[in-house]
Amino acid sequence: MIRKATIKDIDQVWKIFHAVIQTEDTHVFYADTPKSDLEKHWFASYMHTYVYEENDQILGTYYVKPNQIDLGSHIANAGYIVSPDAQGKGIGKKLCKHSLQVAKELGFIAMQFNIVVSVNKPAVGLWRKFGFEIIGTTPKAFKHKSLGLVDAYIMYREL
Repeated sequence: MIRKATIKDIDQVWKIFHAVIQTEDTHVFYADTPKSDLEKHWFASYMHTYVYEENDQILGTYYVKPNQIDLGSHIANAGYIVSPDAQGKGIGKKLCKHSLQVAKELGFIAMQFNIVVSVNKPAVGLWRKFGFEIIGTTPKAFKHKSLGLVDAYIMYREL
């Protein structure tokens, strides 16, 4: 089940967030990002945050927000994380599908990902399956923990 997140979900979302960022190979957050920062990164007032839940356990989450303020606010941006223990079960696919529908309902006309790590093949492949195109590459934009500086893609699709 995918449902709107509440502040009561922070502990479970933190558990996933913390586990995912430890690898420093897919998300921009340092491994030592403190729990106190989670609210501004995942639960800010301008974000629409959802969780994927099975048997009272949150296994994944995403947010949708405006990509820019004011005159750029008609394009959505989103972020996704899935528990390492639940990866490969189609949860990311369900979250993406749901987020596209939510973004459309919120009135966004497109969605853009500003920094998709080029060597994160599962994410790049999933976004492509959902119709996202690479519209740009930022050279050496991501400090990958084991590979060093790698390119990042800007990916986009209309809603």
